[in-house]
Amino acid sequence: MKNILTAFLLIFFTAASAQDMKEMKMPIQKKESKEPLQTVYTCSMHPEIQISKPGNCPKCGMKLVPEKTKANTPKHEHMEMPMKNTPKKDEMDNMGDMKMGDNSATLENIRRAKLNLGPIKTVLSKVPPRTVRYDLYVADTTVTYGKKPKRAIAVNGQIPMPTLTFTEGDTAEIHVHNNLDEPTSLHWHGVFLPNQYDGVPYLTQMPIAPHTTFIYKFPIIQSGTHFYHSHYMLQEQIGMNGMFIMKKREEWDIPTIPVAITEWSDMKPEEIQRSLKSANDWFAIKKGTTQSYAEAIRYGHFKTKLSNEWKRLNAMDVSDVYYDNFLINDKNQQSQPQFKAGDKVRLRIANGGASDYFWLTYAGGKITVVASDGNDVEPLEVDRLIIAVSETYDVVVTILENKSYEFLVTPEDRTGSASLWLGKGEKVRAQKLPKLKYFSGMKMMNDMMDMAGNMIPMEGMKMQNQVMDMNTVMYPEVTGEEHSKVETMPGMNMAADDPNLVTLNYGMLRSPKKTTLPDGPLKELKFDLTGNMNRYVWTMNDKTLSESDKILIKKGENVRVVLFNNSMMRHPMHLHGHDFRILNEQGEYAPLKNVLDIMPMERDTIEFAANTSGDWFFHCHILYHMMSGMGRVFSYENSPPNPELPHPEHAYKMLKADDNRFHSMAKVGIETNGSDGVIMLSNTRYRFTTEWRIGFDKEMGYESESHFGRYIGRNQWLFPYVGWDFRKRTIDPKEKNIFGQSLTPDNNIFGQRNTKNFRQVFHLGVQYTLPMLIVADASVDHKGNVRFQLLREDIPISKRLRSQFMVNTDKEYMVGFRYIVTKYLGLSTHYDSDMGYGAGLTLNY
Repeated sequence: MKNILTAFLLIFFTAASAQDMKEMKMPIQKKESKEPLQTVYTCSMHPEIQISKPGNCPKCGMKLVPEKTKANTPKHEHMEMPMKNTPKKDEMDNMGDMKMGDNSATLENIRRAKLNLGPIKTVLSKVPPRTVRYDLYVADTTVTYGKKPKRAIAVNGQIPMPTLTFTEGDTAEIHVHNNLDEPTSLHWHGVFLPNQYDGVPYLTQMPIAPHTTFIYKFPIIQSGTHFYHSHYMLQEQIGMNGMFIMKKREEWDIPTIPVAITEWSDMKPEEIQRSLKSANDWFAIKKGTTQSYAEAIRYGHFKTKLSNEWKRLNAMDVSDVYYDNFLINDKNQQSQPQFKAGDKVRLRIANGGASDYFWLTYAGGKITVVASDGNDVEPLEVDRLIIAVSETYDVVVTILENKSYEFLVTPEDRTGSASLWLGKGEKVRAQKLPKLKYFSGMKMMNDMMDMAGNMIPMEGMKMQNQVMDMNTVMYPEVTGEEHSKVETMPGMNMAADDPNLVTLNYGMLRSPKKTTLPDGPLKELKFDLTGNMNRYVWTMNDKTLSESDKILIKKGENVRVVLFNNSMMRHPMHLHGHDFRILNEQGEYAPLKNVLDIMPMERDTIEFAANTSGDWFFHCHILYHMMSGMGRVFSYENSPPNPELPHPEHAYKMLKADDNRFHSMAKVGIETNGSDGVIMLSNTRYRFTTEWRIGFDKEMGYESESHFGRYIGRNQWLFPYVGWDFRKRTIDPKEKNIFGQSLTPDNNIFGQRNTKNFRQVFHLGVQYTLPMLIVADASVDHKGNVRFQLLREDIPISKRLRSQFMVNTDKEYMVGFRYIVTKYLGLSTHYDSDMGYGAGLTLNY
């Protein structure tokens, strides 16, 4: 009788499974409709244009792109596997009410079937919930990831840090032993935990003091691919990041590989940050992205370059820092040869880099995306995706034959790459991404920005959910190679020339279950993301973190945040301690994430349920943007005291100090006629400078001028200052400059006595950045003398040649050139109306 009952149940469940699979395949049969597909052509800028033949947009002249009619187009028209089709609406409605503890297996089985992973089978974790302890020993080490041995921070002797693995229901107990001679702190990115263990120094805990131990202990109440990293100063850049994986109680039984992507620079992170704030263009020289006038002429973009500087813009770039190497799990070339033809492999990918986005492509065909930021999404096939700083994606790839297929990781600026080789045998390489067309991007940027520095969307542009990547105009694989002597930018075809090339965007992400928020009052916040590339200050609503107050929210509220990126760079905005919904066309099934990649000119809306307590950081996850001010703190009202912050007000002042620190810069010229130079100390708003000129001929004498002032306005073009000026020289009354003018004092152009031979005065003045990046300087000293001056430095003549000039109403003028040899050394020459001609070296710091 027992055998008969077993057989009956086996037949019943086999039939039920077959019926489920049959129903799941029904949407695919709809593709077999014999009705011809009608193709219309539309403009990415003006979607209202609908034309039956290819051509150019009658409104803007851009290339029209094909668009199939909706009647015959499935949701993800380029996907060939059953995973393309979501379950029927009534099925999805039922899924929305499922709890992970009871019906999650059904959801997983459906998602697995969509991936064609064979029999519906999961590996049931039989290990009961337990406390999982890790001991992490943080210590200095030396590595050679670039061209020379450099200091790094290792944990348990590893870079990246050890992969920490838990199962949903466990308790994490992590002992951090700080063996450094400096403080540290660890943040568990994307993890729901008590606020005191979130790991932000001076916000949720005090930093872990040198040679002490701190214990993080929290329950594992979620699952997915996450990572962890230092949140103390710039330690994340030099090795302190690692994978943090929380498994479900029921996990897929396919091979899984953690993939930690990072970058490496031989330059100390403090020097990287100082270089960025000092407007040093050494990184552009190393990357070949200076966009000088000589290069503009070569590529037929002289007018583009002029327009760019007329609008007071710097050269176009997509990332800030030059890196010496790119790594996957600490190596540039990783190999996993154990796979054979037909195997499917799950990659748990985290971008643990400090400032680089990465393109992900696979030589073996399609990439199937199954999760983002630790949250499941309906499986969808793409040809490539870009992963933002601190984002995670779970993807599934297939080994087609008994060969080794390259999973290629390429930084957004395409200055290098790293590879993960899957399988054994003949190597199948992924297509390398060509160099970006920066002048095309510059022209687009000029068109999209007004004279006040604001981004201006064109009429009809849909700038949300990554639907329109403005950088596409720079992608040669999409818009064609950049040809020299071409005066106009190629048509902005925002889709690939190959209509089958599918690039992931947020509008495609769909949660497998409903993500609507619980009932509650709505609190809406709006932020413009703004920045100043000249001085490297990054703000929200034109204020840095140090200039803003905490944002109060209440438990039980639903918080909606509307973000507009009014800057020229992408920003990965990360919210600690919460997942948020990215509002897209998926409605109730909008995806859950904790990082929002928001592109230039894009407006996105996220929302989350305020369901905890304490203070939570919301910031751009590009390390140097965060440290330059782009962040806010969401603070729950009436939260209990945090035991890890005995003096919370003092601690918060320490947190604010990060973006307001002073940095230094110096330039010293040593030439045949004398020495001139400048030393600067500056922070977010204030600047102190001292300039000097010393003639080697004693008759030329010396002079020194100092200014202290504050930058005003979002663009910081206005700089009022107080200062003092001292000079003394003795000039032969008969001596003249190369233009035949006397070097002896005379009246200035205002008819006032010229005091350039001797001056000892205090003065008030104001500087303002004019079009063409020329700085106008007007001042009056305490004796009533007025001076007006025009100055421009570092005009990019060629990749390494810079020029400068100065002229003022005291009838002084100067013109010079500098050839950049290294980051700190240049060959220079200049002519000064008072000190004559000189040539020599210029040292930069």
